[in-house]
Amino acid sequence: ALCLALVASTPSCILLSDCTLRIFIFPMHEQPINTLSWNVRGLNCPDRRATVKATIEGTSCHLVCLQETKLSSIDMFIAASIGGNRLRGIAQRPAEGTRGGILLLWDQGLLEVSDIATSSYCLSATVRIRDTGATFKTTSVYGPTDSACKDAFFAELLSHKPLPGVAWLASGDFNQIYRARDKNKRNVNTSRINRFRATLQSNELKEIHLQNRRFTWSNERQNPTLCKLDSVFCNADWDMHFDSHVLHAISSSLSDHCPLLLADDRGPKRPRCFRFENFWSCIPGFFDTVSKTWEEPCAHTEPYQRLFHKLKRTIRR
Repeated sequence: ALCLALVASTPSCILLSDCTLRIFIFPMHEQPINTLSWNVRGLNCPDRRATVKATIEGTSCHLVCLQETKLSSIDMFIAASIGGNRLRGIAQRPAEGTRGGILLLWDQGLLEVSDIATSSYCLSATVRIRDTGATFKTTSVYGPTDSACKDAFFAELLSHKPLPGVAWLASGDFNQIYRARDKNKRNVNTSRINRFRATLQSNELKEIHLQNRRFTWSNERQNPTLCKLDSVFCNADWDMHFDSHVLHAISSSLSDHCPLLLADDRGPKRPRCFRFENFWSCIPGFFDTVSKTWEEPCAHTEPYQRLFHKLKRTIRR
């Protein structure tokens, strides 16, 4: 009867059926941090922003890196139309007119972002996970399409390399392949590939393998050119701390680039389920055990907190 009276106020989820009481208690494990990286090809249309928002909400990501926003300024209202009420943290590298632009969104309840730095092709920041205190550097990249700017881009990427011992995640549209097999046609610039590979090696970055897709971009013609222009790279420090993360491509008709989701492979934490069986009340000593446990002092004063902790303590007996 007590559970029926106060069930709606408990922090656990209590479900009652004809013969079973189920109490779900969510364990305090480390919150997985999921990252979405995507060249959205413009956010200057409300319908496009709504589609991007729906994709973000469908992934339950906590950190979003969007490239080619084509917006010179993004205020809190536009950001809310993209990240919703959950992703309220904002940092941006403004577009030049309607060209380029990078937007970083994050869940402020889980993440603290600082040391934001922007350059011609990159936006970097330090990310701290509030729950554990773990920190890493993230760099969102939108590389140039102009061949004449490639070397300047490689040099800029090198300038964002953090100090030794700092975990680093670099993601985005690099507009550059680093292996010949990352393009479905043979007309590749081997010299530029080698310079990009040298930049990655100097930055001590390695690619996080994309699980379910070979290419991330298409020119969408009848005989299409397919390339892997979008990638996620990390250094050894990041890989050791977040070794359970897996990279997947997500389908979307909005852009000719596919979104990349870097998510914890362990998946969301499931609650432990406690089931009360009616026959337990017939076991000798049952009521004495429950009564003694229930009468033990409780530090909490609010009714729903008292109920939650009394139930939790009784479950352990």
